[in-house]
Amino acid sequence: YGARMRLHPYNNNCEKKVLFTPQFFDPEERALLQKHLPRDCVFLDIGANVGAYALCVAAFSGPGARIVAVEPQPDVFDRLTYNIAQNPFHTVKAVACAVADKAGELTLFIDPRNRGESSLRIVGTNEGARITVPAVTLLDLLRSEGLTRVDAVKLDVEGAEDLILEPFLREAPDALLPRILLIENGTGQWQLDLLQHLARYGYSEIARSRLNLMFERSTVRAA
Repeated sequence: YGARMRLHPYNNNCEKKVLFTPQFFDPEERALLQKHLPRDCVFLDIGANVGAYALCVAAFSGPGARIVAVEPQPDVFDRLTYNIAQNPFHTVKAVACAVADKAGELTLFIDPRNRGESSLRIVGTNEGARITVPAVTLLDLLRSEGLTRVDAVKLDVEGAEDLILEPFLREAPDALLPRILLIENGTGQWQLDLLQHLARYGYSEIARSRLNLMFERSTVRAA
């Protein structure tokens, strides 16, 4: 994807896919981002894992881009920062926290078989550890980074997408609502009709893949 990464495929499906079958790692999603994002894009990768999305965007964007990669698991965060350091882009910043509906300390459930499926909500068998991680709201994250616009957000948080987006859409000014949303399809786990909720704020679905939903926002909110 135009970036250097060190990969540990044993217990992380993301790293396994990038290493062994890179042609199948979200090709539609990556093509959509490359088509829609300007070279000075502002891109948030929430649930960044080891940084494959963030570094892919860094590789095709320019030196004026701002890319924020958010990952709460300490050991996975170490892999993320290592991968960022192997590249010359200087546009990617890693942030060690979870994003949720409130700030504070929250429990993160670790999936030992696939670190990419760890979540603030109980998913899978959850036979692994539970760790406490710092959490911020999406709006507070944008403000703390001094961002005045957002071109795209990739949100992959294993069923907690509604938990993050509902208060953000309700509280954020229009200028901070991202033009492109790329969301893992967690329909069976969401506690609200997130698709209908997104439509209220001007988002239309423009594509979907086996795992993800992609939305673009019009400039006028729906009534």
